[in-house]
Amino acid sequence: MQLLLTLSVALFAGLMLSRLAKLVKLPAVTAYLVAGILVGPYFLGALNIEGLGFNSMAQVEGLSLIADVALGFIAFSIGNEFRLSHLKKTGRQATVIGIVQAVVATLLVDAVLIGIHFMMPDKLPLPAAIVLGAVASATAPAATLMVVRQYKAKGPLTDILLPIVALDDAVGLVLFAISFGVAKAVIAGPIDMVSIIVEPLLEVVLSLLLGAIMGHLFTFFEKFFHSRSKRLSMSVAFIFITVALSMMKFEVGGIHIAFSSLLVCMMLGTMFCNECDFSEELMERVERWSAPLLVLFFVLSGAELELSVFTDLAIVVIGLVYILARSAGKYGGSYISAKATGCDKNIVKYLGITLLPQAGVALGMAIKAETLGPEGKIVANITLFAVLIYEIVGPMLTKISLQKAGEIRPEEKVSAREEARKLLEHKSRKKHHNM
Repeated sequence: MQLLLTLSVALFAGLMLSRLAKLVKLPAVTAYLVAGILVGPYFLGALNIEGLGFNSMAQVEGLSLIADVALGFIAFSIGNEFRLSHLKKTGRQATVIGIVQAVVATLLVDAVLIGIHFMMPDKLPLPAAIVLGAVASATAPAATLMVVRQYKAKGPLTDILLPIVALDDAVGLVLFAISFGVAKAVIAGPIDMVSIIVEPLLEVVLSLLLGAIMGHLFTFFEKFFHSRSKRLSMSVAFIFITVALSMMKFEVGGIHIAFSSLLVCMMLGTMFCNECDFSEELMERVERWSAPLLVLFFVLSGAELELSVFTDLAIVVIGLVYILARSAGKYGGSYISAKATGCDKNIVKYLGITLLPQAGVALGMAIKAETLGPEGKIVANITLFAVLIYEIVGPMLTKISLQKAGEIRPEEKVSAREEARKLLEHKSRKKHHNM
């Protein structure tokens, strides 16, 4: 009962706060994150009233399954952006920009933080600086997708943005694995080439292969059903199964095998949208079905933000430097590569800003980095600080960029209640005319 009540309060708080956000023209995702902070362990949860909020961080982390499933749905939706018809127009540009902006962000953050290491070696060890550069490459697909959906953004910038965000995950995994291996070597000794090169490449390749297989199976079994409700149920079932399979971890001949749920589910969506004739309509129905789940995901994301990082001045200062360097790297890398590949002027000007949100993938890297020991704890704290800032500010900057690019049009935003009223009026007039 307590768990169900807490989740209900979290969902209700997120929805109500989104109404206030609308008044000040902020994206709904920002409201959900703030709602999470309010019902989290540092505010309502601190009152220790059962069911009113999350009393501890452990309680929030115990609901990680919701986050895993929600990210599966998000990745599945992003896979829809890899339709061959779309890729013929933006595929080359998206690939070049996706790689360049991630690498530039990593190199710039590495350079700046290694410089800080030489000035303050006791506050920022060299291994932490190296790993943070790779963490900087990650972009949050969830926040970006939610802003695009909320405002029904359409245009060249939106078309290229989502494939880049999806590609960013694969590039980030490889960069992190290399940086993590170098950091371990600095701490412990010789570099393990298997963990640096083989394992991350295997993770990317096997994740895409698993997603492709599941996409083929999904398309095959979908043909046995004709009603919309059963096809929707089959879609949800396959996303659940795919998320579950992506959690597998095992060892073969001393090589650790793991999968990226984001990459697996993204490939699931990619294969399905290219093989199934009615995939677009079905994916739209899946998006509607998953809406409450995504609201809850962002509220939980806000609840698990560790506000205690603000108490350490060194973390705050290094965190601010990290944010500025990463932002410059993302914007600069996107600007240079977009211009070099002949992109639209609005893409060149605004794409980098839309890539600033950072959350799930970066936090996953930070958790992995904690295995380094004290250096890893510093990485985790700085990442937590940056995520807190980026998740609050990032969606708003994404919205502003899409507006400046002319891809969010106020006249296209129609209330669902207003649409229903107009539909009823139309039916009433038609009935009266027939009589």
